Amino acid sequence: MSPTGCGVQVMVMLVSWRIDRILVALVAVAALGGATIDSFAQQEPKRPATQKPAKPAQKPQAGTAKPSAKSAKADAAARLEGLPPSQIGIATLAQYAFMIDPQTSTVLLFKDADKPMAPSSMAKMMTVYLLFEDLTSGKLKMDKRFPVSERAYAITRGTHSSTMFLEMTDNPTVGELLQGIIVDSGNDASVAVAEGMAGSEEAFAERMNKKAKELGLTGSVFKNASGWPAEGQMVTARDLALLAWHTINDFPELYKYYAQQTFTFNGKTQPNRNLELKRMPGVDGLKTGHTEEGGFGQTTSAVRNGRRLILVLNGLGSMGDRASETTRLLEWGFNSFTNTTIFKPGDTVAEAPVWLGAQDTVPLIVSRSIQVTAPAGQTPNPRVVAKFDGPLPAPIAKGTKVGIASVTLPDGRTIDYPLEAGADVARNGLIGRAVTLARHYLLGWLS
Repeated sequence: MSPTGCGVQVMVMLVSWRIDRILVALVAVAALGGATIDSFAQQEPKRPATQKPAKPAQKPQAGTAKPSAKSAKADAAARLEGLPPSQIGIATLAQYAFMIDPQTSTVLLFKDADKPMAPSSMAKMMTVYLLFEDLTSGKLKMDKRFPVSERAYAITRGTHSSTMFLEMTDNPTVGELLQGIIVDSGNDASVAVAEGMAGSEEAFAERMNKKAKELGLTGSVFKNASGWPAEGQMVTARDLALLAWHTINDFPELYKYYAQQTFTFNGKTQPNRNLELKRMPGVDGLKTGHTEEGGFGQTTSAVRNGRRLILVLNGLGSMGDRASETTRLLEWGFNSFTNTTIFKPGDTVAEAPVWLGAQDTVPLIVSRSIQVTAPAGQTPNPRVVAKFDGPLPAPIAKGTKVGIASVTLPDGRTIDYPLEAGADVARNGLIGRAVTLARHYLLGWLS
């Protein structure tokens, strides 16, 4: 049952009572699996009056004395006061921000997270997702080699863009290109992968957009594999968080590449652009980005004590702001909120009556944990309603999905979890069934 002191209120709701027809239709409930992913869009913030975003703070001039920690903190506070507020959560220097606890689908921070923005290199997360997909299906192997086209070679030449230093004479493996994209943020590696997987970057972009729709990225349009500035290319902060969670959830074995800190190719060793991998405990991905149009951004995921947070920031004025805001906001998310498990896998949520069974009731259990996010120090008091179409007709096989546990969270949202039969219930014998039917119709006539 639920943990002591959680204050869980469990109600039982019979969707229908159809004994007179003897056979009772069961509610068909899909397996939840990644239901928390689909719940990202359930929480819509209240939007304040439109305000113009503040200009990024100017970089300090050479020779300026380094400010003290106290003055730096005061300066940061002053900068925050002049910026548009977040619709959910605390203020941030970022123009766009989104933080979520994916295990409970609780949005902790929301600042214009559904407005279109330039993705920069964070678009490479979709390129990597498709690469992971083909590696998992067996369509690609890590030792498969892709050629380096003139287009892939030229994209980083004469610019200051990120590169894994591919040469046209190279014949890199998929494994090398994968690390070149994740660790080096290589635009050249992204183009080589797109051409190798789809024949052209344009065809690969079509596949990116198709996958975006499948994953529920409703505000994103991809034009290329690298995030290189292109007309019409856009994402939202919420979409990037959703893509990050799909990556983590769908490819747990391959996701480890996002935590790789260095990669060496052609004699050149480069550090991962995600500096938080070294600076902040628990960070294990994902991707940084920067363009003149979009500013500095980063999609970050971190785990502490089994609890994961995903944070997306964009529109920051410098690498320093990107790093400091990422650290500050994640620390706030971990310290200001906690998760409470109200039901563990196998816990009984309710007992359901059984029709014509060897037992009168069957336990209804959950197959996965049900957790609630609440402010630190507060005891959550969730309302749980067990819904099923009953009584349930025997025989019943253990593990059969027979209803839902509808959980109302502290923020008012409701998430449904599947309920399963916790035991086998055999059909009653002929005499037992006859007695039950006679009692039912007799008592029904007398009433």
